[in-house]
This record gives sequence, structure tokens and C-alpha cells, in this order.
Amino acid sequence: SLTEPLGVNRLPMTIFFSPVQWWHAVLFCVLTLGWQTAAHADAYTDVQRKVRNLQWSQAQQAAQTHLQAHPNDPQMRLLLSQIQAGLGDATSAQATLQQLTQDYPELPEPHNNLAASYAAQGRLDMALLSLKTAVAARPDYTVALENLGDVYLLLAQQAYAKAATSPAPSHKLGDKRQQLEALIKSAP
Repeated sequence: SLTEPLGVNRLPMTIFFSPVQWWHAVLFCVLTLGWQTAAHADAYTDVQRKVRNLQWSQAQQAAQTHLQAHPNDPQMRLLLSQIQAGLGDATSAQATLQQLTQDYPELPEPHNNLAASYAAQGRLDMALLSLKTAVAARPDYTVALENLGDVYLLLAQQAYAKAATSPAPSHKLGDKRQQLEALIKSAP
């Protein structure tokens, strides 16, 4: 089942990336961009620890301090969006993610997390577009692929509901809706 970043309402989906995938992104930047130093690693560790402990204000302060010195750091900006969501500021979190997708379109995580934000708002068309972009950026990105499937399930659910209100719904429509509902409810 789809879950969103910390601090955001949960949906019957999984839109976020695992800690292993997070470190994969950090490793990508180390190898590709070559600008992660020990000081950066300490800053990430500090902010992530505060996030894990739900110390949102302290995490935000530490992230902003780091970003003052390194304003283009995509990983810290991604963490900042998670912190903003944790503080209940979905608008700022979404704006941070949108800017990240513009500045670093090759990174799939911001697209994936932006999809979570859109899905939480019921904007499944935008979530679908963001997830397709994430998968295009990294075709083996398992979380985005799973989330893409979940968004398709929700779109199917909407289509079946709309079809049920048509003047002559199919006699198989009820069975399809029940099977889809069961599938969605059974997802972990």
C-alpha cells in the first residue's frame, strides 16, 4: 500500500523511497558530482537523526544552515522537503520538490516524492506524470514503478466509479469493482 513521506497523510499506496534507495541517491551524487565531503555526510546524519526523532524544527534549522553554505545540494533539499511535510507545510514541501525536479531532472526521487504530494491532493493525473518521469530517469527504480502501479489502480477505481453512474453500466462492472477494491484493501 502506498505511503507518503513522513508527516503527510497516508494513502492506500507507497510513495516514498527507502533508506537504502536514499543512500543510493547519495552515492550517485558522490560518484557523479563528487562534492560530498565528510562535513556533508555529518550534516546529513545530523538532519536524518532529527527527522527520525521527529525533531522537525531542529531538523529544519540544521538543513537550512547547511543549505546556506551549499544552496544547490539536492540531497539536503530533498530532506528539507520531507521536513517541510513533517511540519505540516505541504505547500512549501511541494514547491521545494518542484524546484528540485527542475534543477535536477535526472534524479528520480524528487519526482517520486512530488507524485506523493500530488496523490495526497487527489491530483492523480499529475502524480502519474511525475511517476512516469521518475521511471524515465531511472527505469529500475522499484519504488516509483510500484507507485505507478498503485496510481493506475486508483485511476481504475475512479473510472469504474464513473462507469457505474452511466445510463447503461456493464453487467461485469460490479465484479470488477469488487475485485479492485479487494486488491487495494489487501495491499500492505
